[in-house]
Amino acid sequence: MESEKARASAWFHGLRDDIVAAFEGLEDSHETGPFVDEPAGRFVVSETKRASDDGTDAGGGLMSVMRGGRVFEKVGVNVSAVYGQLGERAQAAMASRKGLPGMREDPRFWASGISLVAHMRNPHVPAVHMNTRMFWTPHGWWFGGGSDLNPCIEYEEDTAHFHATQKAYCDRHDAAHYPRFKTWADEYFFIPHRGRARGVGGIFLDDYCTGDWQADFAFVQDVGRAFLPAFVPLVEKRRAQAFTETEKDAQLIHRGLYAEYNLVYDRGTKFGLETGHDANAVLMSLPPLAKWV
Repeated sequence: MESEKARASAWFHGLRDDIVAAFEGLEDSHETGPFVDEPAGRFVVSETKRASDDGTDAGGGLMSVMRGGRVFEKVGVNVSAVYGQLGERAQAAMASRKGLPGMREDPRFWASGISLVAHMRNPHVPAVHMNTRMFWTPHGWWFGGGSDLNPCIEYEEDTAHFHATQKAYCDRHDAAHYPRFKTWADEYFFIPHRGRARGVGGIFLDDYCTGDWQADFAFVQDVGRAFLPAFVPLVEKRRAQAFTETEKDAQLIHRGLYAEYNLVYDRGTKFGLETGHDANAVLMSLPPLAKWV
């Protein structure tokens, strides 16, 4: 499994490089509309470290954050590969949710992935989230991830394009994937205390393991590959639109929903904080500004 871990980690890093280059390209090509006279944004890259209980190396990654660009108000693209032993709470979660009672006897783990959240300057451009990951324990391995769109001003054609792209990439592997993982996203990205979804959905999967690592990895790679063709055309279409103060206010209120979800319900946020990963990297998903009514 060591070679598979290395391949997965390298893939996530390569996807990170492609996305960072594409986003900086969007900054450079923004030549009309709001914010055009401001400097093109660039990512600031820093290393992250996971804190272990005994002070030994526990892995880490790269946190790449762009703030105050022409197109992106704040976007983070993180990659990591972390390892060590799960704490008691995480062991209990694995034992119950994933049916791995052996975690209590041997709580070793390894996890690698990419996580992205983009908050946009123009309220007509939707916020977006994407991640893919691989998780290993001595008792089993699995993949997870997905991508979902979070507009504050919804355009039906944009939602249709995002979902159609996800479906096309899922259909390369199994026609049942898209409807299954779309339904899972609809359920997962729901805010119970608000009684509503945080956005217009996408796909979500976790605990994904058919027993064929090569096939499962190929599918998760396509989940990642789908992101840029699903999202970039929406940015290019909407970034030059004029907007009002009322529309900007609506964006800030919608960001409040996003912050509530990530702090209260998101599995990745909980896992990252509970296992000692860099808090700034874990919380990079939070918007730079938000508002509550």
